[in-house]
Amino acid sequence: MTVHLVKLCVGIGSIQELVAYREDLMRRLGKKGKPLEDQHWTRHRPKRAEEVLDGGSLYWVIRGSVCVRHRILRLDEVEDESGNPFCAIVYDPTVIMTETRPKRAFQGWRYLEAADAPPDLPNQEQALRQLADEAELPAEMLAELRSLGLA
Repeated sequence: MTVHLVKLCVGIGSIQELVAYREDLMRRLGKKGKPLEDQHWTRHRPKRAEEVLDGGSLYWVIRGSVCVRHRILRLDEVEDESGNPFCAIVYDPTVIMTETRPKRAFQGWRYLEAADAPPDLPNQEQALRQLADEAELPAEMLAELRSLGLA
């Protein structure tokens, strides 16, 4: 049975910023002829690795909400320059937008049961265009529209 991982997306302030970063990464990897994948290093390998590798994704929390995911490709054992062991969560850098779900801050990563995972947005291109349009609105107006359920 599939289980996912959820992690805070530290240093990223918006979905647009994450998308731009990942698109730039894919361009750079493509130019170098390297596989189109990214990774996040963590101290602890998931004990439920088989379930994670059975179609699991890495869901990211941005500004207090789970809103995007990446498909996990594999879990690699790696070492830093000092020889300390880590687990590299290797994932496809394609950003998949999901329905937004609030999530409090936490340290490290957590398991996310498949039944609790937010569904993907049905039209990814339309969702990205809407994000770009919203980015042009003043923050106060956007907050008001969201409070009214209009954005």
